[in-house]
Amino acid sequence: MKENLRQVRERGGEGGGKGVRMAGSGSERVAVELCKGINGLDKVVLRGPRGSSAEVYLYGGHVTSWRNDHGEELLFVSSKAIFKPPKAIRGGIPICFPQFGSHGSLEQHGFARNKFWSIDIDPPPFPTNSKSFIDLILKPSEEDTQKWPHSYEFRLRIALGPGGDLMLTSRVRNTNADGKPFTFAFAYHTYFSVSDISEVRVEGLETLDYFDNLQNKERFTEQGDALTFESEVDKIYLSTPTKIAILDHEKKRTFVLRKEGIPDAVVWNPWDKKAKTMTDFGDDEYMHMLCVEAAAVEKPITLKPGEEWKGRLELSAVPSSYCSGQLDPQKVLQSS
Repeated sequence: MKENLRQVRERGGEGGGKGVRMAGSGSERVAVELCKGINGLDKVVLRGPRGSSAEVYLYGGHVTSWRNDHGEELLFVSSKAIFKPPKAIRGGIPICFPQFGSHGSLEQHGFARNKFWSIDIDPPPFPTNSKSFIDLILKPSEEDTQKWPHSYEFRLRIALGPGGDLMLTSRVRNTNADGKPFTFAFAYHTYFSVSDISEVRVEGLETLDYFDNLQNKERFTEQGDALTFESEVDKIYLSTPTKIAILDHEKKRTFVLRKEGIPDAVVWNPWDKKAKTMTDFGDDEYMHMLCVEAAAVEKPITLKPGEEWKGRLELSAVPSSYCSGQLDPQKVLQSS
């Protein structure tokens, strides 16, 4: 790990260390910085040219902070989150792999969010328009292969766009030497910070089919013109559009999710009763968070040896206003 950190610092212009400086008047501000986080865990801080930032812990390959140009936190992390392995961090963007939820024989959401990722010093060519990014890699340990007997390389690039957008790109390759394919599920388990869950609506999932985890995973069709929240929700929406919007009425802010290669979307809020049963989650924190997750759950991904899958998520936060209960179309155009 220390060797990885040293190499990245020395990499200079490749976008991975203390040699990477911001252009313009703030030229002394470092675009990518390696430092210690909570409980001494290694983390990477990404900084955009206008003041946006993101923080990524190597434990879990886990984004724990995303701030806009005004320094406002856009992700939710519980005040009771436990930054201590092997417990997953509660909030931010956990990586669910190779299993989602309890849909399989592995631990909840698989093991990727409970492992220490390495900094990928020499990733395959991957174009970017950002100087603020980090490449991470996860490979199986002996312990992992006992539970999930496959060889793979999971590469994750986390980048801040020039406008402050947060971009995550996952690439999973089957490196099995025995010629066997493997199958996995996946999700970016994104926790968004919202003003008040009762003031939030989600658009883009209308009329779609979903599995309701609160009703024995039965399949239903969404009836409303938008999702609003007044009780616990845990749904997996199927074959969703590439763009989903989360409108926060009180903050006059809209989160826009754009996804590629990831067909489903999970919507989750534990509400009050379940919140009180979670030791790493505050009793009232459900009011200020909402998970809308890009996921591949219904039809798991199968890779033959040598094949690679790519799944990309881009998050942006734009000003919004209501017009007859809908997102102002001018604001939508501005965020496109």
